[in-house]
Amino acid sequence: MSKQHNSIRGIWAMLMAVCLFSLMDAGLKWLSPHYPALQVTAMRAIASLPFVIVYIFLRGSAASLFAIRWPLHILRGVLGISMLALFTYGLKSLPLSEAYSLFFIAPLLITALSVPMLKEKVGAARWIAILVGLSGVLIVLRPGTENLDSLGSLAVLAAAVCYSVSAISVRLISRTDSSDSMVFWAMMMIAIGAGCMAAPDWRPIEHRHLMVLAGIGLTGFFGQVAITAAFQKGEASVIAPFEYSALALGLGLDWLLWKTLPDAIALLGALVIVASGLYLIKKEKVHAEAEHP
Repeated sequence: MSKQHNSIRGIWAMLMAVCLFSLMDAGLKWLSPHYPALQVTAMRAIASLPFVIVYIFLRGSAASLFAIRWPLHILRGVLGISMLALFTYGLKSLPLSEAYSLFFIAPLLITALSVPMLKEKVGAARWIAILVGLSGVLIVLRPGTENLDSLGSLAVLAAAVCYSVSAISVRLISRTDSSDSMVFWAMMMIAIGAGCMAAPDWRPIEHRHLMVLAGIGLTGFFGQVAITAAFQKGEASVIAPFEYSALALGLGLDWLLWKTLPDAIALLGALVIVASGLYLIKKEKVHAEAEHP
């Protein structure tokens, strides 16, 4: 199969993953006014866990689940709980599209964190792109206005930091542990950890929300399968830019479900962040080609 054909299949898989994760996030936003953020986090993991278990046994990879580096998996579990709880809390007050705009700072943070955590070298051009991306965050937040005081906005930014550190930990874990073990233990630790922390304030799940929970479980699981397939089939530098299509989907879901849209200034900040991320992806490709001509 040609490289171009693989890239096209990878792009379609990424677009499918973005659609599925956007629908999952819409479900999280739908539940966020009715349950504490930690409970929503636990329910999200519990809803996906049965699909993950069946998938692993069908693949015959259950034996790899315990041959892992436990400290890194525990760290990733803690980061996963924090990220989901903070993001869910942010969705309670923010439109999906604005939350995505702020969360898109994560690729820039991953590049910055790769210096102290992975001892990678980041050139001046990429540092400039990171600073430009941070300026986009300031445009979205608008210092001196009520936006900067929004706990929802700050929660999404904190979620992006947790995600970035988790992504770095995945790079370390993947050197020795299987991808199936990473997915399984992430879901298991989030389900148990967030469930225990949410238990004192746990609210009974309303029957009208059971279908939403089932949808979150399905879209979360199949979204993970699709994004894994995307990066397996195509080059990261070709596939990754399509992740930013989540902004358009977020805008559509905001309008269809909640009849709300971010203002022009927030959209401008989002475009600055996205442009910085796309530039970094391009530089990563050039850097990789220079190292492996």
